Amino acid sequence: MIIYNVTVSIDPDAHDAWLAWMKDEHIPRVMATKRFLSSRMHKVLAQDDGGVTYAIQYTAADMRQYERYRTEEAPRLQAEANERFGGRFHAFRTLLEVVHDA
Repeated sequence: MIIYNVTVSIDPDAHDAWLAWMKDEHIPRVMATKRFLSSRMHKVLAQDDGGVTYAIQYTAADMRQYERYRTEEAPRLQAEANERFGGRFHAFRTLLEVVHDA
């Protein structure tokens, strides 16, 4: 399995609107692509200067599903985030492979 992790630091003044948008719109749209099996959103508990940080994880069955998401779906979905919250968040993405799950 592949975990696509998106870590986002959102400005406090945009936090509430962004969090509602993520839960009600963005994550459901990502899941509607049918490229992922599940999603989870975690609040990072470490202090971040000037923002609130979250890690959003999407689980894909294999690299093929992730690659299809990345090339066919991600540009549009990322553009929506930038249109709505551009300049008020920073994001970085990591790709993880599950090697053991107990």
